[in-house]
Amino acid sequence: MTIFTDGASRGNPGLAAIGAIILDEQGKIISSISQRIGRTTNNQAEYKAVITALTKAVSLGAQYIDIKMDSELVVKQITGAYRVKKETLKPLHQQVNKLLGLLDGFTISHIPRQQNTEADNLANKALDSNHI
Repeated sequence: MTIFTDGASRGNPGLAAIGAIILDEQGKIISSISQRIGRTTNNQAEYKAVITALTKAVSLGAQYIDIKMDSELVVKQITGAYRVKKETLKPLHQQVNKLLGLLDGFTISHIPRQQNTEADNLANKALDSNHI
């Protein structure tokens, strides 16, 4: 499966939401996620998007996942290229690693924002819904 994820926060921290799409091996959308997650930072929202999408993909029987996201920081922290320094991100990073441990394998890559429009749109749609 392939997952595209995005987290968005209006303000940092501020009202936040996540968006994700899960594709099967043929590239067909099998699940999409668009939900508000309360008040967080943008990086926390990015992590929560990955966690939610991985949880859903695992529940759908995924064994190998290709993760694509436009947060270079989160990608580099998950691959180990960057250390997780912020205390608020450490438990989220551990949760991602726990979920990845349930898989037979995974890849993760940073993509330009222009290649992540569907996940971005889903996050913004959730932010805009019932926005006061």
